Amino acid sequence: MFDFEFYNPTRIVFGRGKENIIGGELQKAGHRKVLFVYGRDSIKKTGLYVRVRQSLEGAGVGFVELGGVVSNPVLSHARQGIELGKQEQVDAVLAVGGGSVLDEAKAIAVGIITDDDIWQYFTGREVTAALPVFTILTLAATGSEMNGNSVVTNEETKQKYNISSPYVYPRLSILNPELTFTVPPDYTAYGAIDAIAHVIEAYFTKKKGPHLQDLLVEAIIRTIMMTHRTITKEPENYEARAEFMWAATLALNGLTPAGVGVYTFPNHMIEHALSALYNIPHGAGLSIVIPAWMKWYHERKPEQFERFAQKIFKKNKGEEGIDALERWFACINAPTKLQDVDIPATDINIIAKNAEDLSILWGIGDVYTKKTISEILRLAT
Repeated sequence: MFDFEFYNPTRIVFGRGKENIIGGELQKAGHRKVLFVYGRDSIKKTGLYVRVRQSLEGAGVGFVELGGVVSNPVLSHARQGIELGKQEQVDAVLAVGGGSVLDEAKAIAVGIITDDDIWQYFTGREVTAALPVFTILTLAATGSEMNGNSVVTNEETKQKYNISSPYVYPRLSILNPELTFTVPPDYTAYGAIDAIAHVIEAYFTKKKGPHLQDLLVEAIIRTIMMTHRTITKEPENYEARAEFMWAATLALNGLTPAGVGVYTFPNHMIEHALSALYNIPHGAGLSIVIPAWMKWYHERKPEQFERFAQKIFKKNKGEEGIDALERWFACINAPTKLQDVDIPATDINIIAKNAEDLSILWGIGDVYTKKTISEILRLAT
């Protein structure tokens, strides 16, 4: 194990009906008025919106609403939330939805208490404070319910960048697997891909290190695949949804890379360019990028790719494991080639330039140049 520190301040409350306690929890924490952030119509159709309102009203917690968060949340809408929160003098932010809602809510929580434009914090300025964030999760995928990350797209510049700060860890996240019963098959699949992507970044890019962390990653991947198979057949299977949800949370809460040393996030870096430019679902972009990146990268870590093939797919060779993962993506109806989402190969240089800008910001620009990213993307044609 390499030296490390691990601290995760988020309190998780997991189980059936737990969303009904949110008003009382906010009241106990001393909050008087919150910004209630959500997406479009789904929480209203399922009745969750009414239950949250009733819980807040019953506890005497005031609130002002900001609906309309979209998949791949956009900067302009976050700015609207910041202005609303300032005008209404809220003292906390409550996010009810999937990762996009949670990510935008975190950005808003930072922006409300500063006079600076929020985008400055996505391009390098350090976050030094934020309003408390509380979440009720409705889609298992991003791990945003238990981490300090926020990803937002600047629709004017076509940049999809992130904040990473301990100040935006949620204080409380409520996870009720029943709230994911109505997630459609395509977004359930994209959630599975996103969770797997979160754990394989460090798994493959780290130095040879602790066996325990590899075992944790492999357990999460196998759990995601196994439970996804059940969910596909039985969308309201509580146990499968519960394990899927918790595995997705563990995939990006800091647990699996603890003690592995230096690692990088190249698949997410490249995918951010795809969804920034073409607004495709994040998981769909990852299912295109990951197999291509693996084919380009695997000769650098042959032993780890062989291990992956053996532990996940019971194959002997690293290349066989890559092929098996790509087939699994296709089996769950996720795209694996650029043309599957109508992105022409002639756009590769544009995508690569967009991704290169982010690679420089993330400190990996020496390896992931425009030329290198183009080579990777050509393996996805």
